[in-house]
Amino acid sequence: MNVLAFDIETVPDVELGRRLYNVADLDDESVAKIMSFKQKQARGTDFLPLAQQRIVAVSVVLRNRDALHIYSLGDEHSPERELVQRFFDGIERFRPELVSWNGCGFDLPVLNYRALRYGVTAARYWETGDGDRDFRYNNYLGRYHWRHIDLMDVLSGYQHGGRASLEQAALLLGLPGKLGMSGGRVWDAYLRGELGAIRAYCETDALNTYLIFLRFQLLRGALDLDGYRAETMLVEQKLEQSEAQHFKQFLEAWRANRDEL
Repeated sequence: MNVLAFDIETVPDVELGRRLYNVADLDDESVAKIMSFKQKQARGTDFLPLAQQRIVAVSVVLRNRDALHIYSLGDEHSPERELVQRFFDGIERFRPELVSWNGCGFDLPVLNYRALRYGVTAARYWETGDGDRDFRYNNYLGRYHWRHIDLMDVLSGYQHGGRASLEQAALLLGLPGKLGMSGGRVWDAYLRGELGAIRAYCETDALNTYLIFLRFQLLRGALDLDGYRAETMLVEQKLEQSEAQHFKQFLEAWRANRDEL
């Protein structure tokens, strides 16, 4: 089966915020501050509800039978609708095993809301067996199914108190982790027009997730030690071949701290 490890980055949906709070005359930064303030008043946190998030990057690591690919969907100027449609088109085309970190709690619900917003078609993703019997007991929507593996959920035993952040899990395995960027900094970077940096950060999060997944495959016996080493070497070779600075930085940090098996 094809494997697709993915990650998304989001910013406040200020267009929605203007409608919610009747502030059509304010700039994006001011609207976002109001949205955060209202959320803080209501819930005690300024982390916005998932329906108020807008996607600015979707990055993936795709492992198919023949190759490994690491990339972000679209380009820096692609509209959000295109990013969302491309993600679900990829599921339609490759029928992959999806892999995420907190994908059940964040990435996929946000993608669901944005797909709903734009009228995106995602028939394979929503299949639960009525049209394809293979999806009846193993589909993308079932929390305990394996077509989507939310590593944070699975490794914590589905217990909220047992969850770790991607950063913690990555560093536990000697992986690079966040490399100076975090989700909390994305909005400021977006306001500065640094979409390239956001996409690079998203790609390294997808890489961390995929490498944790490979260790999980070893843990559950889907890979033996030789197979695990071969798959991690393939990632290393892919990074070596790239001229992208964030991949060079990732590889250097990985080699400096890697947990050899």
